[in-house]
Amino acid sequence: MRTAINVMVILLLGLGIGIMLRATRSDAPLEEAPHVSEADPTRPAGIDDQTLSRVSPGPEKAEGWLDDFQLTERSGEEWTRSKLAGKPYVASFFFSTCPSICKLQNEKLQQLQTAFSGQGVRFVAISVDPEIDTPEVLREYAKRYNADPEQWLFFTGEMSHIRRVGAEMFEVAVNKKFHTEKFILVNPAGDVVGYYTWTDESQFSRLKKDIAQLVAAGEGAS
Repeated sequence: MRTAINVMVILLLGLGIGIMLRATRSDAPLEEAPHVSEADPTRPAGIDDQTLSRVSPGPEKAEGWLDDFQLTERSGEEWTRSKLAGKPYVASFFFSTCPSICKLQNEKLQQLQTAFSGQGVRFVAISVDPEIDTPEVLREYAKRYNADPEQWLFFTGEMSHIRRVGAEMFEVAVNKKFHTEKFILVNPAGDVVGYYTWTDESQFSRLKKDIAQLVAAGEGAS
């Protein structure tokens, strides 16, 4: 009888300890998974520095997705994706009334313009506030950064179209006064080479290296 009681006590103690342990684990914070920023750069699978300038097109886009755009440059001229073909370019999204982030972002583009002046690479800045950012407004805005009209283009258009350009052509989310903080490098064939967070100096340096490789390969020649 005493043995049976002792066994029962041990079982009850074990059950109690198990309940306490589970309660402790449920109250304790879970170990956080490593944070992967949405802004981390990506490249097509298998790309390396040797194949950078020979990126093959990605998977087929969904039926009905944009494969071209029509936007208005600050000059009033209409531009399409096919008109940009033949030279690499760096695409970005911004809006002129942004008080901080866009200013810093375009200062980075100004650095790239200086570094690659006359080397055949373009910079394409697309407004996400087109109601405000008319061609006239963009002409004045571009003057702040001494933007070369032949090398650094400023685009505007319908917001619904720009939203689709971001999502379907560059695979980034944009909306009115909302945009990615990535620079998007596109090769002369119109294929995205990679995404680079301009606030990260290592990624910004890699972008400069990748642009230089496109130019050195002769793909940036005018």
